[in-house]
Amino acid sequence: MLVRLNRDPFDKINRLFDDVFTSGGSGAMVAPELNGAFRVDISEDEAALYIDAELPGVKKEQISLAVDENVLTIKAERKHESEEKKKNYHRVERIYGSFARSFALADNIDRENIDATYDNGILHLKLPKIEPVKNVRQIEVK
Repeated sequence: MLVRLNRDPFDKINRLFDDVFTSGGSGAMVAPELNGAFRVDISEDEAALYIDAELPGVKKEQISLAVDENVLTIKAERKHESEEKKKNYHRVERIYGSFARSFALADNIDRENIDATYDNGILHLKLPKIEPVKNVRQIEVK
């Protein structure tokens, strides 16, 4: 009796790991887009911190930005426009619903002058830096 082998003998193991780490399994490294979030790139230079968030299929009006104390929160909602009853879907990977990510801000971020632009599904945030306020008070020794 001949048994047909896959090209990759570790294919089943690889798929098992892929399922655990990308489909909301109990693994700690769940892919952000499947965990109710979205992907971001964070960079910085001397003048500012930059966050670029991928929000494909989201309209500018469906994005909400808020700074509460030292936390910046980006919220977005991707709505499912219509559903065709005639089609039999075999796989649906696009995700609809509300998504949010929060970021702790350092003391040197100017919260009053954060700039946000949205272009081709990418939200660009510029968080300018300032000199942190030092709350040091000299105490006279008597």
